[in-house]
Amino acid sequence: MKEKVLVGMSGGVDSTITTLMLKEEGYEVEGLYMKLHSKPGYHEIHQARAQKAADKIGVKLHVLDLQKEFNENVYRPFIDTYAEGKTPNPCALCNRTMKFGEMINFADKIGAHYLATGHYIKTDGEYFYQAEDDTKDQSYFLFYVKKEILPRLKFPLGELHKKDIKAKAASIEGLESFSSQAESSEICFVETTYTDVLKKHVEVDMPGDVLDKEGNVVGEHKGYMHYTIGKRKGFTVNGAHEPHFVLSINPEKNQIVVGKKDDLACYRVVLDNLNMFNDATEFDTTVKLRYRTTAVKCHVIIQNDKAVVSLEDGVFGVAVGQAAVFYDDNKLIGGGWICES
Repeated sequence: MKEKVLVGMSGGVDSTITTLMLKEEGYEVEGLYMKLHSKPGYHEIHQARAQKAADKIGVKLHVLDLQKEFNENVYRPFIDTYAEGKTPNPCALCNRTMKFGEMINFADKIGAHYLATGHYIKTDGEYFYQAEDDTKDQSYFLFYVKKEILPRLKFPLGELHKKDIKAKAASIEGLESFSSQAESSEICFVETTYTDVLKKHVEVDMPGDVLDKEGNVVGEHKGYMHYTIGKRKGFTVNGAHEPHFVLSINPEKNQIVVGKKDDLACYRVVLDNLNMFNDATEFDTTVKLRYRTTAVKCHVIIQNDKAVVSLEDGVFGVAVGQAAVFYDDNKLIGGGWICES
């Protein structure tokens, strides 16, 4: 039998088929279900599904309650970032601290050399690469994973397409139901909208002024946390005859600044909290500034633990707090967090 691998099992089809594939390849496989957020009723359903999958495949399933750690590392920063007028990326934080942080610690505890998940991504132990199924590629959200652990990671789904995963589940007696489960949401603890989550902790509905670029009051909004950079609805602009977009947010004064689409174009961003997979300090590459966007050409200079990124073409809707991820073709070479735009 091959070395031991710990698989993160969520109760979904992707992690279930990942577990099955590794077992079929001859690895000594154990599963781990992590209780992260505290959404009522969530874990009762998903843990039961994970246990059903583990029993069918014939692997031991561990359960780890990490709600306290998740709250400190992912959930509270999500709330605080919006309160600061920025746009958070909780999935990237979760991947670093929880799925490839706490989970690698647990792998060490049980003597598992490898850690595997159902993410759609590839790795050669030195870099991450975009998945074969570009509609499911999750590399953007894994840019912040510590490079030291890459040699221990396995992603069996990186070479496959989602339709193949569902078809495999549908063909196996006892796993058929996994092929037709609803897809999980992008942010696991957000059921409806992010503002519904914020309302449990902070005052969100606070009418305030809408300003133009010159600082003139031109309308009213519902409360600055309702808005992210580039949003074009939910506020008034007196006398406007064409769409206006949020250009910036001032949380201290509960104000938003709006302008026309051309005013949104961004040609330069500064990143901090970098996580690079090579040692280059000046290079030309491409960068993604949001998940569902096309990478654009850029020039990067890294100095004093910050990266200054000059964009060849203007990018719309760039938000402080989001991740900027560098790609050399389909190879992920690192990234950081937007602190200036």
